[in-house]
Amino acid sequence: MCPSNTKAPYPFPLTSTPDHKQSQRNLNPDLSSFLQTPMAMSSPSPSSRRNDDPFKPLFLAVDQFLKRRPELESVEAKQIEKGKIEMHSPLFYVACTVGGMLSCGLSHMAITPLDLVKCNMQIDPVKYNNIMSGFVILLREQGFNSFFKGWVPTLVGYSAQGACKFGLYEFFKKLYSDTVKHGHQSVIYLAASASAEMFADVMLCPMEAIKIRVQTQPGFAMGLCDGLPKFIKSDGALGLYKGLVPLWGRQIPYTMMKFASFEAIVEAIYKHVVPKPKDQCSKPVQLAISFAGGYLAGVLCGVVSHPADNLVSFLNSRNGATIQDAVRNLGFWGLFTRGLPLRIIMIGTLTGLQWVIYDAFKVSVGLPTTGGVPAAIGYPIEHEEQY
Repeated sequence: MCPSNTKAPYPFPLTSTPDHKQSQRNLNPDLSSFLQTPMAMSSPSPSSRRNDDPFKPLFLAVDQFLKRRPELESVEAKQIEKGKIEMHSPLFYVACTVGGMLSCGLSHMAITPLDLVKCNMQIDPVKYNNIMSGFVILLREQGFNSFFKGWVPTLVGYSAQGACKFGLYEFFKKLYSDTVKHGHQSVIYLAASASAEMFADVMLCPMEAIKIRVQTQPGFAMGLCDGLPKFIKSDGALGLYKGLVPLWGRQIPYTMMKFASFEAIVEAIYKHVVPKPKDQCSKPVQLAISFAGGYLAGVLCGVVSHPADNLVSFLNSRNGATIQDAVRNLGFWGLFTRGLPLRIIMIGTLTGLQWVIYDAFKVSVGLPTTGGVPAAIGYPIEHEEQY
């Protein structure tokens, strides 16, 4: 029979009790307490208890796991809080694509009235000779609803363009940074943005052509649904892409300036203006910096891309117009200056809105805002998550 004072035959403690260490000290290689059971006493040979029990490592491993479980759960919780999406994973690029679609589509649609006046000033500067007169004339002749003419092709076209632009920019930035490694940030920003914009403009070009025709030819159409078949009937399907080369001439310099200058401006703001590192700033402060950096970058974008913008507006407003016709009609100086003040205001606001919408979406899915740490693009993921 088992002695009355024998403890329960468990080879290791199941819970962490005050006498847990004492229980561990009482645990011996031949598990004497276990051998006092009736089954063990049926084979009392000393040789059977000479060697270590083969299950001892397993028991100890389970015991160590149970003791470390709270620690492991704490580490896992911190990793979940750190971010919902891993940097440069497929979901990361999907998030950037969706964020770009929202930022470009919504921001361009919001400034449709400004865009309408700008396009008419470029096409007919005699009639629309300044911003205020442009609004007054349009309101008097076409009514308040005219200020939102072309908003559907604007939303569709720039949503598609923004999806390609931001998603492919992050893709090409990672691709080129892995190739060039450290120390060439500006070159990588410029090359990645130019590569992304070439594809993005193919998506934008047809909608841009319809938008300009709707906005600058009264009575042509009300929007996308009736404007698309009318445009194809008058200019053919290929006519939707006749402004692609000038559009590249406008958008590629614009986007190169937009991304490269934004990254540089935001880095400078965190370095010289904000009194503490980015990772110590609140999310609202980071988003405010994104808007400020985007607005300043937008002013530069408006200047470098304005001549091509005049060409695009002229070509899409007239049937059969050519680049030579545009230069002859506008003049060399007019290419650079006609409608420029309004476009600076419009593009500055537009670019600031795009960056704050884009970064707000990234923050909402657990990603960091864009820019702020030099040379971050060449670092491993654990460093890159800080920027």
